[in-house]
Amino acid sequence: MKKATLFFTLLAFYGCFEIERDCSAFKTGKFEFKYVLNGVEKTGSFIRTDSLNIDFYEDTADTSSVRWINDCEFILTKLNPQTNSEKDAIHMKILSTTDNSYTFEYKLAVKKPNRPLRVEKGVATKID
Repeated sequence: MKKATLFFTLLAFYGCFEIERDCSAFKTGKFEFKYVLNGVEKTGSFIRTDSLNIDFYEDTADTSSVRWINDCEFILTKLNPQTNSEKDAIHMKILSTTDNSYTFEYKLAVKKPNRPLRVEKGVATKID
């Protein structure tokens, strides 16, 4: 009987915890994010419309097409890749949201043979 009570108590707590994901609020807008380059933390920004994502970092602008898979996942493909690795599409997934930011993970959209699939995480803050 004690085990059943403990099980249902844990189940009730687990059922009450839900990560907030209002992804539709972050489909378009102007955003900032932090990244590390050569051991130095820097701030980049990007503007996302329904179909484009324009990144601004290190005095450079880079444009990608955006294809939404669902409300919380999309694929970025560079419009003018300069190298073969830039031709690879990136799969972005919004993991959680707050009022003005979201936590995301990203990885290559297609796994390369003989290369481990690296998943990176980040936080973007909506500034407009």
